[in-house]
Amino acid sequence: MSTIARRVAASPVRTASEAWRFITELLSKPDSSGRAELVAVTGIACSLIADECFKGAPAVVTDSGPQVRVYCVYVEDAIDGTNVNENALSFDATEGDWKMSLPCREEDLDWVAASLKKKSSRITARDMDGDGGVTDDRAAFLNQVEVNVEGFLTS
Repeated sequence: MSTIARRVAASPVRTASEAWRFITELLSKPDSSGRAELVAVTGIACSLIADECFKGAPAVVTDSGPQVRVYCVYVEDAIDGTNVNENALSFDATEGDWKMSLPCREEDLDWVAASLKKKSSRITARDMDGDGGVTDDRAAFLNQVEVNVEGFLTS
């Protein structure tokens, strides 16, 4: 599975609601059911963005295509654009059988998960300090790599 990451400027460049609106527009097409589900969880997502949960842990969208990770960039980095990557996706990340997990502080996980469940069957919360479905293909790749040392040294 390939992975695409986007880093969206948040506070103070954008309010939490402006950042979530940007993320919603980045991930989904207008008038799509995916857009409707993302809009339905706006208040909850804004709370997480304002709490800087998206700083070190991404929102993760998975479907049949590439995994999309969306981080937020804050304060000076947001102002000067350091590490900001807001390029449009070439596909609708909420098309088909997609799922999304939002990063959340452990102490807020119960209420956030319960609130999300009332609004969407596709969008869940996870502890921002765990991996939460963020896969790293490098580990799987490294387990499959074989190096012919003798051949390498004689070439």
